[in-house]
Amino acid sequence: QLQASGGGLVQAGDSLRLSCAASGRTFSSHVLGWFRQVSGEGRVFVAAVNRGGGSTTYADSVQGRFTISRDNVKRTVYLQMNSLKPEDTAVYYCAANPSYTLGSAASMYRYWGQGTQVTVSS
Repeated sequence: QLQASGGGLVQAGDSLRLSCAASGRTFSSHVLGWFRQVSGEGRVFVAAVNRGGGSTTYADSVQGRFTISRDNVKRTVYLQMNSLKPEDTAVYYCAANPSYTLGSAASMYRYWGQGTQVTVSS
């Protein structure tokens, strides 16, 4: 089970850190990712981190502004979001992928959190 938190209403240029806590003892055996979704559209890949935390991948739209990280002891994955833009406004979901592949396709992720709203005003 995944529980995301940390969303909120901020102004353009501000920062937010999302957290996603996981229950269960298999946390470290999953690739973890963040996706976002705007109402009426599909879920879009944001970032992913491999099992050990040493390898990451990002969508072009957030590269250089967002940082994904994980703490396998705390069973938590984070998304540090800096220089936020109004187009970053969405519901953000964390997800877990039981394979070794650091992928961006939503279909690869088996487990999903409930989502947390991020709203960036201009």
